Amino acid sequence: MKSEKGQSLVEFALILPLLVLMLFGIIDFARIFHAYLTIDHAGREAARAASIGKDDTYIKQKAVDNGVSINLKDTNIAISPTGAKKSGDNVTITINYPINFLTPLISNIVGSITLNDTTVMRVE
Repeated sequence: MKSEKGQSLVEFALILPLLVLMLFGIIDFARIFHAYLTIDHAGREAARAASIGKDDTYIKQKAVDNGVSINLKDTNIAISPTGAKKSGDNVTITINYPINFLTPLISNIVGSITLNDTTVMRVE
C-alpha cells in the first residue's frame, strides 16, 4: 500500500479556488442587494417629497441624502415631469445606479451592471 500523506493537501488545493470564488460571489450578491434596497428607499423618499410639491433640486437632494451609503449622485436621478407639479398629476422618480463586481472572474465576464428603480406617486 502506498503512502497517502499529501492527499489532503492536494484535495484542499483543488477545492480552494472554488471556495474563494463562492465567497466572493456571496459578498457581491450582498453588495448588490444592499445597493438595490438603498436606491429603492431613496426613490421612495424622493417621490414622497415630490408628492407634497417640493422643487426638483430638493427632490434630488432628498434622494442623495438617503443614498449616502452607496455614494448616490444627483446625476443618477431623473424626475418626470420636471418643474412645477400640479395636484393630481403623477410624478416618476427613476434612479439608475451602476455597480461593479468584486469577483475577478465574474467582473471580467459581465463587467458592470446598472440597477434601476422607478417610483411613481401622485402629487397631493
